[in-house]
Amino acid sequence: MQHLTIVTTGGTIDKIYFDDKSDYKIGAPQIGDILSQLGVGFQFDVIPILRKDSLHMAAEDRALVRSTIEAQPHRHVLVTHGTDTMVDTAKALAGIKGKVIVLTGALNPARFQGSDAVFNIGCAVAAVQTLPDGVYITMNGRVWDPAKVRKNRDANRFEEASGA
Repeated sequence: MQHLTIVTTGGTIDKIYFDDKSDYKIGAPQIGDILSQLGVGFQFDVIPILRKDSLHMAAEDRALVRSTIEAQPHRHVLVTHGTDTMVDTAKALAGIKGKVIVLTGALNPARFQGSDAVFNIGCAVAAVQTLPDGVYITMNGRVWDPAKVRKNRDANRFEEASGA
């Protein structure tokens, strides 16, 4: 892989804490800074298209993610996304030809110590350059088929979907 296209949609990975409001807001994408600090051996570009909590994403948002990916010249695409509806978006991206698309996010903001963001991004980068064309999710140290995974909100982790 010589080039990675990164599409950012918001989600917890990019959340920042505002002390004066005791509130979280979605800030600027963190992934470019993370990859630059790690000194990765490939070129990348970051295309920020949304700054939404995934619970607020609608069909038109997923259509925008899809059209943005389809318009990119590069084969390898990583999407940062909120975890609550990541599976829905991954399913909406099915059938895009000639691309390896990996969605990842974080259960804790990237700016927080102990966040899973850097680990998940690392797993996603490894997955996007080794998997065949298709759409995948990387969370909790695993690569998932979107048709066979769900987020367990009570356990705050991804797991095999019932009946999969």
